Amino acid sequence: MNKILGFIDSISLWNARIFQWLCVALVLLLSYEVMMRYVFNAPTIWVMQTSMMVGGSLIVMGWSYVHQQQAHVRVDVVYGRLSTKWRSMVNTVGALVFFFPFVGFLVYRAAIQAEYSLRMGERMSETAWYPPVFPMRVVVLVGLSLFLLQGIAQFVRDVQTLSKGKSDD
Repeated sequence: MNKILGFIDSISLWNARIFQWLCVALVLLLSYEVMMRYVFNAPTIWVMQTSMMVGGSLIVMGWSYVHQQQAHVRVDVVYGRLSTKWRSMVNTVGALVFFFPFVGFLVYRAAIQAEYSLRMGERMSETAWYPPVFPMRVVVLVGLSLFLLQGIAQFVRDVQTLSKGKSDD
């Protein structure tokens, strides 16, 4: 079981190492737009859509890493004072009640939208550039699927902590 959990963690880590470079791409894109707009008085049409796609991809592909690192925003007034076993109890109940139903539904809807977008050749109509939508829809599906997979790994660890009193990590 620990090998499977370690493999899931390694997927999240490698995913983060690859997609962290989108931060550089996003800064370069936005710097280009600022320069074109304010220095040359020639704003671009394509940079806004591209930067939204790059930024969205960065966020979606980072969810599994953030979850793996336990770095999501929490209200630590109570949670931070709990013992490891009670934290695992809160995480387990939260996963069953909130995480799995919500993220599972999002993966389901993302799969439907990605399939539709691929089949229909969907394009963004907000600009004259008309970029295809399917790459972003597929990225959202992949990112949510990795997030769900990492959530499953965390759930297994929390159940191990509850059953054994500690995690096998």
